[in-house]
Amino acid sequence: MLTREDIFKHVKETYGTLPDYPFKQFPNYAALRHTSNRRWYGLVMNVHPEKLGLDGKEELEILNLKCPPEFIGGLRNGRNILPGYHMDKEHWISLVLDRIEPEEEICNLIEQSFNLTK
Repeated sequence: MLTREDIFKHVKETYGTLPDYPFKQFPNYAALRHTSNRRWYGLVMNVHPEKLGLDGKEELEILNLKCPPEFIGGLRNGRNILPGYHMDKEHWISLVLDRIEPEEEICNLIEQSFNLTK
C-alpha cells in the first residue's frame, strides 16, 4: 500500500516533480504536473466514500491518473480502481490508495499517465 507521501517521493525521484496545491478550498488536494508544460498527470485527493459510490465514513485518499480508454474497462473493479472522480471518466481513473497493491502496479499506472499527458 502506498501513501500520498510515498507517491510524492516516487514522482520526485522518477520525474523530478513536486506536488502543488492549486485549490484554496481543498488544501490537501495535490496536483502532480509535468515540469515542462504544467499539465497534470495525477491528482491526490481526500474524498468521502459516498462520493465514489462506496460505503464508509472515513475519508479515502485517492489518486487520479490518466489511462487509455481501451484499458479503463478492464482496470475498474468498483473497489479500488474507479471511474475518475471529478475528471473525464473516459480517460481518467481513481485509485483508492489504501486498497490497491502491489506498489509496482501503482507505479506503472503513474508512468502511463505521465507519458499520456506529455
